[in-house]
Amino acid sequence: MRCALPLPAKLYPQNHSHPSCQRNPTVAASVTSPPPRIPTKHPSLEPLKHRLIRLADAGRFDDALSALDLMSDRGVPADLVSYSILLRSCIRSRDLVRGRIVHRRLLDSGLRLDSLVTNSLIALYSKCGEWEVACSIFEEMGSRRDVVSWTALISCAARNGMEEKAILLFCEMLHTGIIPNEYSFCGVIQACSKSEHDWVGRVVLGFVIKMGFFWWDPSVGCALIDMFARRQDLSSARKVFDGMHERNTVVWTLLITRYGQHGRGRDAIGLFPDMLHDGFEPDRFTISSVISACSDSESLEFGRQMHSLAIRYGLASDACVGCSLIDMYAKCTSRRSTEDSRKVFDRMSEHNVMSWTAVISGYVQSGGHDEAAIELFCKMMEGRVRPNHFTYSSILKACANLSDLQLGKQIHAQVTKSSLAYVNFVGNSLVSMYARAGRMEEARRAFSLLYEKNVVSYNAIVDGYAKNSDCEEALELLYQIESMDGGASAFTFASLLSAAASVGMMSKGQQLHAQMLKAGFGSDVGVGNSLVSMYSRCGSIDDACRAFGEMGDRNVISWTAMITGFAKHGDAARALGLFHDMVATGAKPNAVTYVAVLSACSHAGLIEEGWEHFRAMQRDHGVAPTMEHYACMVDLLGRSGRVEEAFGFVKSLPAEADALVWKTLLGACRVHGDIGLGEIVAKNILELAPEDPAAYVLLSNLYAEAGRWEDVAMIRRGMKERRLSKEAGLSWVEMENSIHKFHVGDTSHPQAWEIYAKLDELFAEIKEMGYVPNTNFVLHDVEEEIKEQYLLQHSEKIAVAFGLINTSAPKPIRVFKNLRVCGDCHDAIKYISKATGREVILRDSNRFHHICNGECSCGDYW
Repeated sequence: MRCALPLPAKLYPQNHSHPSCQRNPTVAASVTSPPPRIPTKHPSLEPLKHRLIRLADAGRFDDALSALDLMSDRGVPADLVSYSILLRSCIRSRDLVRGRIVHRRLLDSGLRLDSLVTNSLIALYSKCGEWEVACSIFEEMGSRRDVVSWTALISCAARNGMEEKAILLFCEMLHTGIIPNEYSFCGVIQACSKSEHDWVGRVVLGFVIKMGFFWWDPSVGCALIDMFARRQDLSSARKVFDGMHERNTVVWTLLITRYGQHGRGRDAIGLFPDMLHDGFEPDRFTISSVISACSDSESLEFGRQMHSLAIRYGLASDACVGCSLIDMYAKCTSRRSTEDSRKVFDRMSEHNVMSWTAVISGYVQSGGHDEAAIELFCKMMEGRVRPNHFTYSSILKACANLSDLQLGKQIHAQVTKSSLAYVNFVGNSLVSMYARAGRMEEARRAFSLLYEKNVVSYNAIVDGYAKNSDCEEALELLYQIESMDGGASAFTFASLLSAAASVGMMSKGQQLHAQMLKAGFGSDVGVGNSLVSMYSRCGSIDDACRAFGEMGDRNVISWTAMITGFAKHGDAARALGLFHDMVATGAKPNAVTYVAVLSACSHAGLIEEGWEHFRAMQRDHGVAPTMEHYACMVDLLGRSGRVEEAFGFVKSLPAEADALVWKTLLGACRVHGDIGLGEIVAKNILELAPEDPAAYVLLSNLYAEAGRWEDVAMIRRGMKERRLSKEAGLSWVEMENSIHKFHVGDTSHPQAWEIYAKLDELFAEIKEMGYVPNTNFVLHDVEEEIKEQYLLQHSEKIAVAFGLINTSAPKPIRVFKNLRVCGDCHDAIKYISKATGREVILRDSNRFHHICNGECSCGDYW
């Protein structure tokens, strides 16, 4: 589109049909008035007209319409002023139905319509979104069109998403010689808000300056500020604001609001004192916007001052201000802030859906108050206010946080009944809730029902697949995401990298790395953190180090990911060294960082260093130990054989140990064969988690290694009665973008015959080298020969044989296992690595084992 914006020079004939508003003749006929008559003024007109005006101005439209009927009944013909007043009332309330009634009465009256009334009709239909009817009336005006007529149509086009048509109308108005007023400029400026009309907007800005509206008209200034703000150009918006000679409260409030909405809360807060200094009194919208800016920038103290100011101005009970206060207190994370949020809510005289939603969302966002959110939601449902899509979205998040799938399904039913399951906000929350519960079929169903899927929708389902270790489904969705207008976001790539890492698909991770760089997310901290984690979890600690070194900005997650990587790979020296580097840079370690540090000490048997870091975490960095840290200390002591000391540590904890801590200790009892303590520990686990099969399995294995087969049989019977099952051992290898999975004794693979032939060959060779099968790891009461056959069929051995058949040196064989690696498999793979000259990188549930030339990075300490 090309158009010029000249200053109006002369008038042109205006009786031609307007090209932008061509209409069907039948539509035009519906708004054509009959042949006009010249009314005579009735002596009773003025009293009745004044009554009509009073009623209309008081908002009593139906009574005002009754007054019009009374005039008709008494034979008093209403004049154009009466109809104009009624139309103005409909325009103000955007009441199209009543506006049509007045229009029909007006046509039936036979009055000759003047420009004022006709312009009111155009304004009515345009503001109610009836573009075609507004155009039809505009066409009928012919030479009677004035600046008000043109402005009404321009504004209608701009408001209804017809930006180019609005700009063309403005240009044609100028060509007819009509001089635009401030409202004309406001309409065309609104049409220039999109980036593709940037140059037109700047031409209009020059026009506005030339005509003097820029300096002295606040409405034009507001339109310009809003235009630049919508394009994310807040510096130009501020220049417009600074250049205005005439400002009012609306101008100040607009810029404050736009600053807050675009993440510049501190600028919004900084502008407010300047507004007060210039003598302007804030209204409820100003105070609400400043409070919202406080919540986004976590400026709690200034927010409290604004609360006091709201009380002083008598606005604290206002719904708009009250919702902002609730949100501000809720988003500030201290416990007291949540209490203050509830106090504001309870003190509000009336609650609408916004106030209910604000306090419910606040509870959910503040963390740890999901039950209170659900309780409040139930209370809301008992009243007359119905939840909206934002309310449902928040309460579904609360259900997900509490893992309360049953309640979540009830909410889902209510959402479906309200026809809101197809709305993005609600649908995305449903996807996330089901995904977090591991119910990916329901998550996918909720995803497929969404009318319009946005990047958040895709992120929710991709993240669900990633967290449920379904990398292939997650990666398939990437192609759909890339076909969207916005494409994949940084969060999408982070989730996909996590999915690749969970199953060890390094080739997919490398492809995602390349795509991420191409998409321009190379400097994104979140994606960088996911890259570090992906490479370390796929067994390539060197690539993880490289990704970490290339990060320009690092946060605590970046440092923690790299420290965790070193810890999982058994390199305690580099993990602890990096931790000291982190502290030296001023970065503050968090609870997760200390889990990584204590794990590094545990994997290397660094008992003294572990104790020192455990004591320092709260003393030096204010990190209170959690059950996960206690479990790390139990693991540290248990691995080194100090089982009794670990038990004493557990008994001395300031709080009752949870199942994780006790299971860690039971695992140590099994490794060191301490049956007596193991039985005591297992009893504690079963009291805390009677349906957790881990305690039964660990104790059964402990009895089996001691040869107590009757006790083993008793435990297995108990598990069967309770319908508990042991997690099956599973090993897998990635090969050419596909995952090859193997269970114990697996014969389902297409290469099964070749794999077992290779295993027989390997076992014969390594036995000659000195390998002796350790049948203690066969937890069944069978003959020794059969035990050796069982050992041969362990999933990690099958996976290694598959890797040897399908890869060649120097490429390492990467094997991943869902459980702790079997001790016999660990020994056998060391012999295999020496016999074949191949490196094997094995990831089990605890750590990585880099096995090369008969030696393992763990030093046989794992």
